[in-house]
Amino acid sequence: MIEITDPEDKKILTLARSTRARTAAAQGASVRDTDGRTYAAASVDLPSLRLSAVKVAVAMAVSSGSQGLEAVAVLGEEAAVSEDDLAVVRDFAGSGVPVLLATPDGTVQEQRTS
Repeated sequence: MIEITDPEDKKILTLARSTRARTAAAQGASVRDTDGRTYAAASVDLPSLRLSAVKVAVAMAVSSGSQGLEAVAVLGEEAAVSEDDLAVVRDFAGSGVPVLLATPDGTVQEQRTS
């Protein structure tokens, strides 16, 4: 378990957690862009469209005109992020973006970087 003290990181964890809970999705994610704006998303699992919560959150940031990311939070039954998700973060924001991996209750289990 990793203790998070930064209030902005706590905020994106809370947003990801509430989005996941509200939608009953497998995964919730939230990103904070370089202007401090946040975007929260849930995974999409339709017969014709499957997207991770990270991909949806990054797409929301991109489509809103964001220029980069400061941090990413991902919550799910498994505190994990795929290499595809990390590649999406790197494609948009470059390497070195912190990615917080947490359980559904918001407990951060690991921190990775893009």
